[in-house]
Amino acid sequence: MSFFSKILDKLGINQRDDVAPAPSTTSTAASSPPSMPTTPTTATAPGLMPDGSPAPIAIVDVEAQLEQRAAAHGQKLNWRTSIVDLLKLLDIDSSLDARKELAVELRCPPELMQDSAKMNVWLHKMVLAKIAVNGGKIPQSLLD
Repeated sequence: MSFFSKILDKLGINQRDDVAPAPSTTSTAASSPPSMPTTPTTATAPGLMPDGSPAPIAIVDVEAQLEQRAAAHGQKLNWRTSIVDLLKLLDIDSSLDARKELAVELRCPPELMQDSAKMNVWLHKMVLAKIAVNGGKIPQSLLD
């Protein structure tokens, strides 16, 4: 599981797979009359609509969820500006090594990786943007 996937999991955001699962090939011939062809069904395949198209991504109100977590947390954390605080709220490793791992995964420019403050600012913006792309409702003010 990728580092970013852990973030989505903690937020309850299910990433849509890029590849649709293969339809079931289980034969129902024993329960069907011989004249009726058996066809696989995609209606029950996860992530697919009855017509086989990808299901829409469910929207998760990330702001409300993080505010609720922050209110219940013993430490004052500012997830709106700090990647460290955001990761702490989600109970994910926020160490420099962990943030570097996340930065590499999200393809942080090498020149920013040399300065942890610049990397953190970039990482915070990128994580929020990627959460939004994956179905998380993020305030526009945090995405600008």
